[in-house]
This record gives sequence, C-alpha cells and structure tokens, in this order.
Amino acid sequence: MYRRATGPVGTTAFIAFLLGIPILAGGIWLSSSATDCIRFLQLPLIILGVTLMAISLFGLSAACYGQIKLIRFFLFLLFLFLFAILFFIIFAYAVTDKGKGQVVVNRAFLEYHLEDYSGWLKDRVVDGDNWEKVSGCVQRSGECGVSMARYVRDLNSGLLVPESADAFYQRNLSPLESGCCKPPTSCGYTYVNETVWNPVPGVPATDPDCTRWSNDQQVLCYQCDSCKAGVLATTRRHWRKVSVINIVVLVLLVILYLIGCIAYRHAKRAHYDETYGVNRMSKTAPSMFRF
Repeated sequence: MYRRATGPVGTTAFIAFLLGIPILAGGIWLSSSATDCIRFLQLPLIILGVTLMAISLFGLSAACYGQIKLIRFFLFLLFLFLFAILFFIIFAYAVTDKGKGQVVVNRAFLEYHLEDYSGWLKDRVVDGDNWEKVSGCVQRSGECGVSMARYVRDLNSGLLVPESADAFYQRNLSPLESGCCKPPTSCGYTYVNETVWNPVPGVPATDPDCTRWSNDQQVLCYQCDSCKAGVLATTRRHWRKVSVINIVVLVLLVILYLIGCIAYRHAKRAHYDETYGVNRMSKTAPSMFRF
C-alpha cells in the first residue's frame, strides 16, 4: 500500500525532470547563438536546468525506495528551486527592460543606439575589457561576412553584382548586422555593397560612430556604440524568448509541486498505516491507538 502511495511522487519527479530539459536547452541555445559572446548570461540558465534535473532524479530515487524523509526533502528542494527560477525570470526581465530598435525613414531595418540602454546589462557589455572580448567574438562569428553578402545577376552583363542600395535598404537586418556591419544612416555614407560605404565629401559627421567606421573588413563598426547596442538588442531578444519558456515551466512546476505535496500527504498516511498496522477500511487499530 505504501509503495503504491509513493507512485504519484515518482511521477511528479519524472515530469519535473522532463521540464528541466527545455530550461537546459534554452541555455544551450543561447550558447550557440550570437550571445555566446556574453557567456556569463547563459550560465545561470544552464545551471538551473541541470539543478532541476538533479533534484528530480533525487525525488525519483526517494519515491522508488519509499523513503518518506527523502521525499519531504525532495519537495523542499523543489520549493527552493521555484523561488530560484522566479528570481531568474524577474531578473531577466529587469535587466532587459530598456532598449528597442528605432525606425529610420525609407529603411526596413531598425537602428540601435547605446543611449537607449542602461543598467546592469549595459555595464557588463560596454565595459572596456568586456567589450574587447565581446567585439572580437562578434567579429569571429561572421555576422558581417557571408550572411550579409547578397548578389544579383546583372541583366546587361549577366555577371553577379552586389544588390542595389534600394534593395539593401529593404532588408530586415538583425541587430548585429545593423549595428556592427554598416555605419549609422545618420552618417550619410554612400552604399557600395553590404560592408563597403564611402563618406560624402563636405558632409560633417555628427555621430562619433561615423569616424569609427572603416571599410576594412576587420574593423567595420565593431568599435561603434551602435554595435554595442546591437549586441544588447540581440541579448534582449533572446532572453525574452527564453523567459517565456521559463514562465511556462514555472507554472507547470507550481502545479507539479502542489500535486507532489498532496501525494506526499497520502504517502505519509500510508506509511503510518503500514508501520502501525492501521486498517482505515475496517476502522480498526491496535489497542494502543484506541481512545
């Protein structure tokens, strides 16, 4: 009877283990995306996923061996984990609260400005030492390479040539492509191809990023504030997507926790009955429990 009563606890632990998979997958996805350049952001998510899976395995073992104290400890650990993932969700939304791309006239893509961001996340990214590592990582990621280059066949010569400026302006660029691979639109540079732009003589550069831009493929706008903003925008976008998954997982875990508590109460009662020989169906008990 007691063994059967611990079955629901084991089922709860098993489902909790499965819920740890999307959390871990979210951290791995962040690691494989452009935000792997900011590794300190996805590590907590990976740790949460591994921790939930470890707690679930512990609860599954406790249910299999029928240890009532271990089941109680499993529920306690799960309760602490609920607070941990809730804190992580609130933290993720708090540090990614500010910053959105700005619409530019006659452009399909958005542009990103560093002054639109503030707080903890910005401080961790734009700090001198951190940005050197992040910018080098973005450069190695190839965001401004093959993904930016598009060619069309010229009708007269039949040769492949870079797409026109008008076609480029209608492209839906990613935040990294918009911020790191081209100069800001306010600079007024003339489009040659995706990563080659020429300044217009006599037009003053009002944006400091205009002087940081270089047609050197190893430089481009990797030191621009717009590139820093593009990294922040990419991080913000990815964290918001993962946070939605975490909210769903949190709701399901709360439901599982409540079911686990009910199952624990039944298992505890069954353990008491089995230990002291109580037969609740016949309403009889040993004389030492009669009043």
